[in-house]
Amino acid sequence: MKDYLVIYEQADDGGWGAHSPDVEGVFAVGGTRDEAETRMAEALAAHLAYLRESGRPVPEPHTHAGHVAA
Repeated sequence: MKDYLVIYEQADDGGWGAHSPDVEGVFAVGGTRDEAETRMAEALAAHLAYLRESGRPVPEPHTHAGHVAA
């Protein structure tokens, strides 16, 4: 099992969105961050399974995140 970076962003209306810079085209939304996290985990797992089943390459995780105090 590989760990993919997922970015969570809160929208102006309070909802949440999620995407992974390592896996193009996979995203999720939810009314709460927990909901977005759950949906993203499901979407990412389903997409990677599809890639494997169809013989397509599965992208390797290659991005990292950190914080900088300013």
